[in-house]
Amino acid sequence: MSAAAVVFALVYYAAALFFVVALAFRIRDYARTPTPHNIPTTPAPTTLGGVVLRMLREVTLFESLFKGNLWIWLLGWAFHVALALVLVRHLRYFTEPVWLWVKWIQPFGLYAGIVMAAGLIGLWLRRILLPRVRYVSTASDHLMLALLVGIALSGLCMAFVSHTEVVAVKAYFLGLIVFDWQPLPADAVLYLHIALVAVLLVVFPYSKLLHAPGVFFSPGRNQPDNPREVRHLAPWAAELE
Repeated sequence: MSAAAVVFALVYYAAALFFVVALAFRIRDYARTPTPHNIPTTPAPTTLGGVVLRMLREVTLFESLFKGNLWIWLLGWAFHVALALVLVRHLRYFTEPVWLWVKWIQPFGLYAGIVMAAGLIGLWLRRILLPRVRYVSTASDHLMLALLVGIALSGLCMAFVSHTEVVAVKAYFLGLIVFDWQPLPADAVLYLHIALVAVLLVVFPYSKLLHAPGVFFSPGRNQPDNPREVRHLAPWAAELE
């Protein structure tokens, strides 16, 4: 077994462990953050069922972004849908036998990678070309977009330019799951791709990408607009009653 296979195995065990633990702590912090005031973004639903439907529309259709800016919505929604298809397509590397619906999604996931890269590049150009957006953009914003673009382009390169041994790659990652290490193909583009993914796992819990779970804890989205029906008291105010 090559030294690269051993190094990547150790890196992925460490990155996956860090990702799970750090993400759990961040979600715990979100869940424990008090929201003593009723502050939903209006117009808002007045019932719990309405809140559920609103959250469903927000996480699947990006409703608020659609109402705010159509072009940003188009780029962002296309990127996220394409990313979901790409992730589903990658399940074939971690399952044996491959589930039927994962087999069915393979051609869609392949070309979704192109849409994913196009959406990311469009969002990055927005941060570079629009003065008002460039002004509020930080180095971390550009680095995160560069990381995601690098992952997308290296994956597309393996799919359409320099094909790698996907059977050996699958055997390698299946082996990591059951602690039965297998050889990893000697492919520079593959090394770059999986290295960037490992970096993403490490930085995800402390980046703006944390909006993925964070949206569910947003008081502007997850609260019903019911101040007339329910009295909302801050903890210190409740103690005075």
